Amino acid sequence: MKHMYVTVTGTQYHYGTDFLEKGMLLQLEKDPDNQYDTEAIKVTFPGLGTIGHVANSVKTRIGESMSAGRLYDRIGDKAEAKVLLVMPMGVLCEVQQNEEA
Repeated sequence: MKHMYVTVTGTQYHYGTDFLEKGMLLQLEKDPDNQYDTEAIKVTFPGLGTIGHVANSVKTRIGESMSAGRLYDRIGDKAEAKVLLVMPMGVLCEVQQNEEA
């Protein structure tokens, strides 16, 4: 199965990125009631709640990462992503493949 990468953005509106480290698992959850984007995917961390969203614009994605719109129909309602890089422009993560996929 091909690797799928995403960029987490909007962390500055929540808890920042100082606590994020390579290898941490984050939760991806579809957010269809989002008032700004019907294909929004929020990113959560246990005990904190929402820490950002999957980038959905070429201006906010890092490298070859997928937009939320491209990822939306490839995951169920929830998925996991592993932190690869924490950068000033966003957090690069790899979507963890479900065994059933």
